[in-house]
Amino acid sequence: MTGTAKVVLVTGASSGIGAAAARRLAAAGHRLMLGARRTDRLEELAGRIAAEGGEAACRRLDVTDAADVHAFVAAARERWGRVDVMVNNAGVMPLSPLAALRTEEWDRMIDVNVRGVLHGIAAALPVMREQGGGHFVNVASVGAYEVSPTAAVYCATKFAVRAISEGLRQESPGDIRVSVVSPGVTESELADSIGDPAAREAMRTYRAVAIPAEAVADAIAFAVAQPAEVDVNEIVVRPAASAQ
Repeated sequence: MTGTAKVVLVTGASSGIGAAAARRLAAAGHRLMLGARRTDRLEELAGRIAAEGGEAACRRLDVTDAADVHAFVAAARERWGRVDVMVNNAGVMPLSPLAALRTEEWDRMIDVNVRGVLHGIAAALPVMREQGGGHFVNVASVGAYEVSPTAAVYCATKFAVRAISEGLRQESPGDIRVSVVSPGVTESELADSIGDPAAREAMRTYRAVAIPAEAVADAIAFAVAQPAEVDVNEIVVRPAASAQ
């Protein structure tokens, strides 16, 4: 690797922001370990990166399984000898009013959006501490700053990502960088998981001004590219036409 190349792990890399971030970071010369449940898409993405002159490996990953996340990090370390950046991007967004009592969806959001980030930290932090440094990029949302109807639980999970990230930053001065990237409405498959009819219709209108996933990928790449003494803590990326 060159002096500026890093080993970057990306969860939720099979589509949307994760896939766009992987392509953007690979184009910058970084080595990518891609994780998601849909291995066919991961393999296609890794092949595309290789065809464009980059280097990427992939592994099936369920971020709700702590052992699986540890194995994901271990695979990257075994291949390249270190782990420089962990992009905790995997997330789900099955919006619904609280009165709909879709409790299984609430549990799923907590498991993926919160526990998934904690599992990423638990797996990568000891490695980064041992090697003398590292960087967590945790993908939150504008929902980490505001709450809207049908999004109470989703926003709660993203508030949690922001709080966890800030706690990690304060506990790790000097060696571990922590960045929170919070997208507004972005082109992705997140809305496909919305089962509640009213919430699905509201999201269709909301997404009329969505920005491309590449815009968020650029923000992630910007945070990663800063020198070791610079920690970009929070970036909010919204559509210019959006009030939220």
